Amino acid sequence: MEKNHITRYILQNHFLMAIFVLGVIWFLLTIQNILVALFLAYIFMAALSPLVEQLQRWKFPKILAVSVAFVSTFSLVLLIIFPLVPFFISQIQSLYIGFPVYLDTVVKLIGFNISASQLDSIAKAEIGSIGQNAILVTGKVFNGLFSVLTVMVVSFYLMLDHQRVKKSITGIFPEKSQARAYETLLKIEYKLGAWFRGQIVLCVFIGFFTWIILTLLGVPFALPLALIAGLLEVIPTLGPIISAIPAVIVSIAVAPHLTIFVILAYILIQAVENNFLVPKIMQKAVGLNPIVVIIGIIVGGELMGLIGALLSIPFISMLVIIYSAFQEDAS
Repeated sequence: MEKNHITRYILQNHFLMAIFVLGVIWFLLTIQNILVALFLAYIFMAALSPLVEQLQRWKFPKILAVSVAFVSTFSLVLLIIFPLVPFFISQIQSLYIGFPVYLDTVVKLIGFNISASQLDSIAKAEIGSIGQNAILVTGKVFNGLFSVLTVMVVSFYLMLDHQRVKKSITGIFPEKSQARAYETLLKIEYKLGAWFRGQIVLCVFIGFFTWIILTLLGVPFALPLALIAGLLEVIPTLGPIISAIPAVIVSIAVAPHLTIFVILAYILIQAVENNFLVPKIMQKAVGLNPIVVIIGIIVGGELMGLIGALLSIPFISMLVIIYSAFQEDAS
């Protein structure tokens, strides 16, 4: 009774309520990196859940099913990425050094005047600063690897205690709302898992076919340009447009007669994706209005940079599911 009285007093006192809300916001902003890591771990866990459940139906023990799912996934990723690393590094270095010259050629064609030497000096200065700050760069790399490892470990244990975690979350709610909360949690995991798996398939498709087409057209740096296209596929609506810009600039500078074919290639790939792949692959994921997507990306990027822009879509999708559950309870 005493706790209820204190809670009611805080809710009725606008000043205290404002202080409480600001305190909660400050606390969440302080631990935002932890929250992002937990959200990433939760998404990865949701994506691998169907595989783990299938292995358990084949009579695998829980710990073995989870281990097989994680080890097989990482082994597949490493087998795909590692053979391409040396070639990709040399290509991305050449593109990074030569891109200012290509950009200078393009801006002169459209009437602007930017000195190629100035752009080249900026690029070399950046590369030089990377060399001079090798310790800082190395620290950032290790921090990134540590963050990835942390996400994977948390995701692994979330998978092991999946049922207990769900019961703990639903136990927060009043008893009459626990069934609805459990159902909503299942929907969130289902949608986030489908979104993640679908995005991986789409990124691989876009990257692979962009590489094939650019190689056939004879566009230099086909591999790094294709990788850019694949990675930016994670960002709906804006990603494909942004990824086409470097390829168009390179084609204009190196082989202007190919530019129209490069533009048509990107349009064709996106048409195939939007009309055939997305309806099939992403039909289980939460659909969002393009305006909501763009606003979410801008807000997420402003708050947390690139990672915020990337995670804005699954986060908004989760909020939509929670809002729909509240609407159903209210009706």
